[in-house]
Amino acid sequence: MISKTGTIEVIKDRLDKQSHVISVLTNFGGPQKAASEIDEIGVLFDDYPKPIILIKYLLRMIAENDFIVLDFFAGSSTTAHAVLDLNNEDGGKRKFINVQLAELCKENSKAFQEGYATIANIAKDRIVKVIKKIKEKEEGKFDFGEKKQDLGFKVFKLRESNFKIWRTKVENEEELLKQMKLHTDPVDKNAETVNILYELLLKSGVPLTAKIEKKESYYLVNGGEIALLLEKVDEKTIKAVIAKKPKKVLTLDRLFKNNDQMKTNTALQMKDAEIDFRVV
Repeated sequence: MISKTGTIEVIKDRLDKQSHVISVLTNFGGPQKAASEIDEIGVLFDDYPKPIILIKYLLRMIAENDFIVLDFFAGSSTTAHAVLDLNNEDGGKRKFINVQLAELCKENSKAFQEGYATIANIAKDRIVKVIKKIKEKEEGKFDFGEKKQDLGFKVFKLRESNFKIWRTKVENEEELLKQMKLHTDPVDKNAETVNILYELLLKSGVPLTAKIEKKESYYLVNGGEIALLLEKVDEKTIKAVIAKKPKKVLTLDRLFKNNDQMKTNTALQMKDAEIDFRVV
């Protein structure tokens, strides 16, 4: 405030000592309680985990028990733990998606000393141990199918792509030839089969929750909607895939090992069987 004399006066307006915000989320414990909860299942996490009871309380605010919970800062996977526990209690079908960067554990932390390199490792291990604990608890109980809980989960590691990226900015003929040589095999050298599988499914519009069956030398998705040949291509495998009558077949060009005759014959067989055949 500026006074009549032109000087600036600073006025501190202190809040009454009786006036304060009271959290509606009380009696849920704090980091110490949360730490003891994950200690019980054999997981260490030093950075202020959240109490499971708090997350379960928030989840119960939603009337339905069949929805997806997204935790973009998963930490030690308290949210996943709460979802699994709550489903086990009331027979719900809640699902969780956890996102956690591979943030390194501090070298002086108990978690690091126990062998956890990253927080993401802690999160994954916690989910595994919670599921194991639930299975042990339910073992021996009569199950009439009314409370069958889905205890499966999948782990995906983020990477830009399992396929090499084509550079659109090419300055000269030498660079173009280099690019073409590099993309003779478009699959990245560090790509793993399971990651290629899910990337191709996502690009085909198939959700991550799709049912995937691993056959002898190929993958079958959603009971035959799509078949993927990602490990080898030979006459036996091609016949086996066609016999399943999938709507679409995806495979990798490198599996033909420059055998253009086999690739052409495969394409013709797929066409005769009215199967959409794609080579990557």
